[in-house]
Amino acid sequence: MFGNFFYNSGLRKLTVAFGTIFNKIQVKKNDPNGNTVQSIIVPLAYAPKEKFIVRLDQQKDLNEREFAIVLPRMSFEISGITYDPTRKLTRVQKYRSVSADTEQAINYNYTPVPYNINYTLNVFTANAENGLQIVEQILPFFQPDYTVTLNLLPELNIKRDIPIILNTVTYEDSYTGNFDQRRAVIYTLNFTAKTYLFGPATTSKVITKTTSDLYSEVPGAVPNPSLEETITITPNPADAKADTDFGFTTTIEEYSEGLKKTFNTTK
Repeated sequence: MFGNFFYNSGLRKLTVAFGTIFNKIQVKKNDPNGNTVQSIIVPLAYAPKEKFIVRLDQQKDLNEREFAIVLPRMSFEISGITYDPTRKLTRVQKYRSVSADTEQAINYNYTPVPYNINYTLNVFTANAENGLQIVEQILPFFQPDYTVTLNLLPELNIKRDIPIILNTVTYEDSYTGNFDQRRAVIYTLNFTAKTYLFGPATTSKVITKTTSDLYSEVPGAVPNPSLEETITITPNPADAKADTDFGFTTTIEEYSEGLKKTFNTTK
């Protein structure tokens, strides 16, 4: 069962969508008259919080580079993946779509599995004002969730609305020690995205004909069923494709006393 490769990019699409929400946040600096003198788009990267803290500790000289280039910054990462039994659906439901390679095949996939993906967003600033600007551009959009729409399976045209819930916001001021030591104000925001993960897709041929044979037994005779009638159903028109509108032609062949009668019905 395991070992057959498949990859629907479900986690990747969700992670990209999560990062896209925060990739254009700005920080502005005003003069005493309220005029904007500097505007910075806060850099965003997929990285753990500890990576940025170590980088700050290794650059303790305030004159080593321009302060605004180092901070503010933001980073995010996946912090946990858990199964969500409250959103579980029946396993046997199928999602179907006509194959793009041939019109005589159907792609299908079974009901996805609900999972909660936990994300951590870290905000690093050099002062409290920049941190407040960033956080205030985020919090009003989460009440407590913000919904994004993902095209989880393009080949089946399956799109899902994924709520991203803001769970907690914590604040940390790492300034300790001498006045020449670098200060970092850190906000940590924890989110939960309620998504679905699909298994491998399967392709099957289109059924173009069904035949049912009905048998009966002669009373008093040795049990030996005899063919009484045959019912055949085909699409109408016969060359109909899987993604076109079509009806059905039902052919009934009755067998009685060695004779065969045929009846056709078209809908």
